[in-house]
Amino acid sequence: MASEKMVDRVKRIMKEPEHIRNIAICAHIDHGKTTFSDNLLSGAGMLSEDLAGKACV
Repeated sequence: MASEKMVDRVKRIMKEPEHIRNIAICAHIDHGKTTFSDNLLSGAGMLSEDLAGKACV
């Protein structure tokens, strides 16, 4: 019974855009996947614009 309640809660939360955080990006090597991802994060305020597209190793 408890697992059904959790499933219903997850289904409800998944319909709220502010709770969606997962993305998938597919492309050939050297086609800008990291740069695109960094720019998405920067636009969302989760990554500094200064760091977007730079290697942080």
